Amino acid sequence: MVEGKVSESFGPTLGEWRGDASPEKESRLRFLLSTLGLTENPAGSVRYQLLHRAASSVITGEQFRAAAAIMLVHSFSEQRVGWSDYQSFAALFGVDATEGVVQRLGKDSRIPLFGVWVVGNCSFLES
Repeated sequence: MVEGKVSESFGPTLGEWRGDASPEKESRLRFLLSTLGLTENPAGSVRYQLLHRAASSVITGEQFRAAAAIMLVHSFSEQRVGWSDYQSFAALFGVDATEGVVQRLGKDSRIPLFGVWVVGNCSFLES
């Protein structure tokens, strides 16, 4: 799964997303956390989109019988917009995120999950 970003955020935090939480939303969140092997509810400041994209990586990997899944964030932001959000996300798995390094995210996801934040050449944004 590749998530490309320039200067936009990863969307609402879990706290914002849960603001009008229906039973279906809570069920969906439990499913995502279970897929990722996370047993505790993350802090409300964690971005929902990162949890969703990581779980999507695992689910897609399973569908294709892959040995592992990877969630790659390809950033084109010179200001590293979203980097602190990614760091908070990686910390859920006990990982100190390092830019440009593929890292194992936890040990309890349904298939092994890896994450990486890479920075693209911003000159590609010029028209």
